[in-house]
Amino acid sequence: MASEKAGMAAGLALVGSEDEEGRSIEALIGAGDYRQALTHCARAHAMALGKLCMAFTGSQAEAEEMVQETLLAAYDAFPQYRAEGSVRAWLFGIARRLCGRHAEMKTRRESRLRLVHDTRPRPDAGELALEKERAERARAALAKLKPSEREAVVLRFEGGLSFKELSIACGVDEAAARKRVSRALAKLRAELGEE
Repeated sequence: MASEKAGMAAGLALVGSEDEEGRSIEALIGAGDYRQALTHCARAHAMALGKLCMAFTGSQAEAEEMVQETLLAAYDAFPQYRAEGSVRAWLFGIARRLCGRHAEMKTRRESRLRLVHDTRPRPDAGELALEKERAERARAALAKLKPSEREAVVLRFEGGLSFKELSIACGVDEAAARKRVSRALAKLRAELGEE
């Protein structure tokens, strides 16, 4: 019981510190100190943005590049920031859009290359480790989802956004965000079974 209370207190302190950080970033943006605001954004949210971008891209190098692009895009957008939600949700929305564009461009580029000549060796499924196989099945199941559902699931579970933050990042109301996640989870369960 005492450990549960300690865990809840630590969780509340973390949420409180996130709120304080968000308010300090908003104050810096309001004051026009965009460099300092960017520094605070990077310090507070780069790791979470990296996880989110990694979930979207599947590549550490691409994820790091997407985080940098997200922070640069945020810096450029600071003058238009309206503080209609949390800074975190706003940043995740930017990252979601950039990762979507990146995935689209990557798909186009790979399809053009495949048309020219595809010499990449196919991995032998028998040689892959069990964890890699499970990750591939999960990625395949995610790829079968509608883009809006896939984004909602990744933002919710990999990005750790609340449904309210998710609704802001996706530009829908909270009920629609919950519905997207629920539909996506049902499809993933049907696709992956017990996993």
